[in-house]
Amino acid sequence: MAARLRDVAERAGVSVKTASNVLNHHPHVKASTRERVEAAMAELHYRPNLSARSLKHGRAGFLALAVPAMDSPYFAELAARITEEAAALGFIVLLDVTGGDADAERVVLEGMRSHVIDGVIFSPLALSADEIGRRADSLPMVLLGERPVPTGFDHIAVDSVAAARAATEHLVAQGRRRIAAVGRETTKGTASARLRGYRQALKAAGLPYDTDLVIGVPHFERADGHAAMQQLLALPEPPDAVFCFNDLMAIGALRACVEAGVQVPEEVAIVGFDDIAETRYSNPTVTTISPDLTGLARAALELLSRRIDGDDGPAEEVEVAWTLEARETTLGVPPGRSRRRAPRSGATTTPTR
Repeated sequence: MAARLRDVAERAGVSVKTASNVLNHHPHVKASTRERVEAAMAELHYRPNLSARSLKHGRAGFLALAVPAMDSPYFAELAARITEEAAALGFIVLLDVTGGDADAERVVLEGMRSHVIDGVIFSPLALSADEIGRRADSLPMVLLGERPVPTGFDHIAVDSVAAARAATEHLVAQGRRRIAAVGRETTKGTASARLRGYRQALKAAGLPYDTDLVIGVPHFERADGHAAMQQLLALPEPPDAVFCFNDLMAIGALRACVEAGVQVPEEVAIVGFDDIAETRYSNPTVTTISPDLTGLARAALELLSRRIDGDDGPAEEVEVAWTLEARETTLGVPPGRSRRRAPRSGATTTPTR
């Protein structure tokens, strides 16, 4: 027989009302009491009745997170943070992967699934600001990403221009003077913002903007960064630094350097963007811009929750904090730790104990 809230209250030695306050994340509950109730819930494998809760609070208890992809480490990490923050607010997150397809994004925008969710967090890729601005559905929505959005929509984003400028300035500070950029695109959005920041840093440093050093890519994947780096290394005068507009391309660029026998950062320094886990465990580790994903998730959920509860105040534009994480692809390997080279073809290595 499934445990009831009354059973939880008895196990924790509290009233049913107190147990309910813990379940509904009431702020005025002692930490020790909350711990006892949560422990009792775990011991009894208690699961709240979502249907009853939705009738009581006028909510379905579900939110949608619509993102272009889940095979991207950035969106996977973002989804994990949003799911955690949503659980703290009593919501379950339903994932909608659009693939960056315009028709799939229109389904999100037009609210065709709004009968089962209370609100949506949406990271559009294909739709223009004009099309988003024509949205008629009243379901609460928060937009993510550095793409232009119409007025009247809640929007949370990183200042990609400032962050890209800082990434490029870091390379300049390391003495680099021929700095390439990988990730240009023709439409307005994240890449165009990062290109703008890159150009601002070059101008401030008195360095020329060389179109030969700006490589456009069809996608922001490892293979695209790899191919772009090969193209840059084939130039008569290759760059001494590369700013990749995301970490996956930086990983691909690093691999291309390894294959070509080009030392990183001695010959070419590399900076990425996103601070995915892979950058912290690559060899060498990758310098990158690190957005505050927890802060982003928390801001999105708090804002969406307010809208669901009836807040009809002016739309908000929230800027997410970021930091530059300087690592080995720009600073080099720390003294006292040598970087092992891959063996030459035909050579063998002997494992050490």
